[in-house]
Amino acid sequence: MNKINVTVWNEYGNEQKEQATAGIYPNGMHITIADFLNKDEDINAKTAILSEAEHGLTEEVLDNTDVLIWWGHKYHDKVDDHVASCIVERVQRGMGIIFLHSAHKSKPFMRLLGTSGSLCWNEADERCRVWTCAPAHPITQGIPQQFVLDREEMYGEPFGIPEPQQTVFISWFQSGNVFRSGVTFQRENGRIFYFQPGHETYPAYHNEFVQRIITNAVKWAKPVVKTAELVCPNTPPLEKF
Repeated sequence: MNKINVTVWNEYGNEQKEQATAGIYPNGMHITIADFLNKDEDINAKTAILSEAEHGLTEEVLDNTDVLIWWGHKYHDKVDDHVASCIVERVQRGMGIIFLHSAHKSKPFMRLLGTSGSLCWNEADERCRVWTCAPAHPITQGIPQQFVLDREEMYGEPFGIPEPQQTVFISWFQSGNVFRSGVTFQRENGRIFYFQPGHETYPAYHNEFVQRIITNAVKWAKPVVKTAELVCPNTPPLEKF
């Protein structure tokens, strides 16, 4: 069986500038995510970062990517519009994409969903309880009914997204807010999963359940078709009339 080729994309800015982040992810969050994904025999994960040519997402890289994982936060405006458009087209043609945490305001996320991605937030070391809403979904396999992240940035409703294909997780925060923290969408031939945990100063990507969810999401989002052409052909009649 062919492995699922994953590209883990990260701004890789906070880890180089902020000690709080570097202490948790010394090699960058993208390396942490790729490392746990590569422990799965069905996955081949590589990385790309903002500062690389074409942000590391050249045509060749995208041609060889089955699932793209996107982590962004402070540098959404630095992402080239052409690269963002290429990603959107690849998803429409069949590439899977997983948006993590603050990627809700990234260019690819907002363009694919057609909405603002707005929400409310607060960074106050809150406890977060993640509830599984869809126990039969492939992304939730091996995940308990609920699990706790001792510290996470609060994201709260309303969340500026279209009605999801399915709400897979809902999170409750210590301050009382709730958030649709795991949602799926389909855009033409491509599957999309958004997952909220992962603020850069908290160790969410070291949590066993968060790792399992992202691994499951990669397998769920892998292409059914990947090279579908986005064309509008003039089709001759099939019947005489």
